[in-house]
Amino acid sequence: MGIVSTVKAGQKPSNAEMTRIRKELGEAKKYPIVFTEDCPESSPEALQEFAHLATERNRLKKKQPVTILVAPDVLEKYKTMGNGYTGIMADVLKYAVNNPDILTEATK
Repeated sequence: MGIVSTVKAGQKPSNAEMTRIRKELGEAKKYPIVFTEDCPESSPEALQEFAHLATERNRLKKKQPVTILVAPDVLEKYKTMGNGYTGIMADVLKYAVNNPDILTEATK
């Protein structure tokens, strides 16, 4: 048994959809969890490794606050992009640091 719901990125499920999911979840709780040869129960070591990987992934996803000096005209251009412009700046920096040609050109 599975609970399936499809929403687009950034979209929240409707109230009716959430009601349906909660109802199906209540029904699913009536059935026991069954482990099979195709889907065995995870060992304590595997669960510990999974927890470690999840923690590391979350650590890498967190953005670190930093203060930088930016030319006023550059900042104004970013601000015209609206809310989230700092995220766009971070994406541009990430792209530049991962492309050696851009870094070479910028450091001349």
